[in-house]
Amino acid sequence: MITPDGEALVRDHTVYSCVMGSRAFGLATQSSDTDRRGVFLAPTPLFWRFDKPPTHIEGPADEQFSWELERFCELALRANPNVLECLHSPLVERIDATGRELLSLRGAFLSRRAHGTFVRYAMGQRRKLEADVRQYGAPRWKHAMHLLRLLTAGRDLLRTGELTIDVGAARAELLAVKRGEVAWPEVERRMNRLAGENDAAAAASPLPAEPDRARVEDFLIRTRRASALAAASGSAG
Repeated sequence: MITPDGEALVRDHTVYSCVMGSRAFGLATQSSDTDRRGVFLAPTPLFWRFDKPPTHIEGPADEQFSWELERFCELALRANPNVLECLHSPLVERIDATGRELLSLRGAFLSRRAHGTFVRYAMGQRRKLEADVRQYGAPRWKHAMHLLRLLTAGRDLLRTGELTIDVGAARAELLAVKRGEVAWPEVERRMNRLAGENDAAAAASPLPAEPDRARVEDFLIRTRRASALAAASGSAG
């Protein structure tokens, strides 16, 4: 009998996993953690019960988080920044045929919805930084660095239609922000400029207005069907 044990789902049914965070962004230092993100395909028979498999699982390793395939696709279609960036990590650790097809669909998830989600997420983080400045006199500089990085990635996605998460030549100036070497008013000025550039890029973006939901749904249905057939074949054997 298949049981929806979280650790077993991640161990035995992961279709794609990668390293995210500073190591994927090109911002790692000697003290950086290794953040791992993954996608698992829960066997289709688990969905035939009253108790469904989990939509996400933390662990089993430290700094590890995985989504069930359907939940991952749902969030990616909504242009969730964390999930879209996961699809574009340059540090892939594990992938099978289903994972490779998922990566081949990266373009189907991209749309001008990213304008709202990237900027909205960044502005939410900015309000937290501003609260820190009011309370403590300074923001959490690491968070300020990543906010600038996210706004830059969103702007470039809207301008080019492609999501690149490695910061490249911007590494030095971003790490200077992380170290608190850039005054907060200057960081605010950069945030304001990048937010405006996101707005301008959205108006002329080559991205479609909406993602290709039908193409992603076809992939999900085929994958679920193949999982059900594999389970039936195993039972027959």
